[in-house]
Amino acid sequence: MKKKQTSLEGQVAVVSGGAHGIGLGIVERLLQLGAKVVASDIDRDGLAVSRERLAKSFGTSIAVQAADLSKERGAQALHRAVAKRFGPAQILVNCAGGGVIRPFLEHTPETLKATIDRNLWTVIWCSRVFLPDMIGAKYGRIVNIGADSVRNGLPAHAGYNAAKGGMHGLTTGLAREFALNGITVNTVAPCAVNTEVWAKVKKSNPRLAQAFVDVIPMGRVGEIEEVASMVGYLALPEAAFVTGQVISVNGGSAML
Repeated sequence: MKKKQTSLEGQVAVVSGGAHGIGLGIVERLLQLGAKVVASDIDRDGLAVSRERLAKSFGTSIAVQAADLSKERGAQALHRAVAKRFGPAQILVNCAGGGVIRPFLEHTPETLKATIDRNLWTVIWCSRVFLPDMIGAKYGRIVNIGADSVRNGLPAHAGYNAAKGGMHGLTTGLAREFALNGITVNTVAPCAVNTEVWAKVKKSNPRLAQAFVDVIPMGRVGEIEEVASMVGYLALPEAAFVTGQVISVNGGSAML
């Protein structure tokens, strides 16, 4: 039996949406596992603050690149920056997102487009630009951050679920297409998570926030570290036989 590979030493990881919240937690987790990490986000100032904090512990293993990844040119610029700084990436975590949560008929064309752009097009463009390097190396890990609401049908989530559901479908399609290339593609689907965004929802709409908690048998929201831990596992070499899966980190809000 082969020895389990429980480190990311020598590997390069890219995390979109890495300036705040779940994305930032994932960046830190991959750094702890030994990877060199490039965090990307549309929030240039937020990236700078996070890089400064992480550099105190991880030195030059952390780099950042501001980009609008909902545009193909933004993903291409990120790919060039990663290659220049660290070389080809073996790990891609698609965490960029942030939807407009509201009843479907209260959406505008602009809010629907923004939700699809942030949560689906970012994944499509980043996957397209980073996959060729993984194919060439016959190795890769793609982990998408989906949403448990696709499975449990939370209130006011139809538009958001359309985008995240598309991501879930892309996951299975890419996993099958590249299964013989040494590349795994999976989605981690959290329920509500204790982030700054969650704090704002609780303050602005406590009734809606409570509805999100009511579907969770454990009676609480998730923690960033609980999501990042699952992503960290899927990024490891030892997760080689896990692909095409949507793995919920959800306190039991959807089962099987």
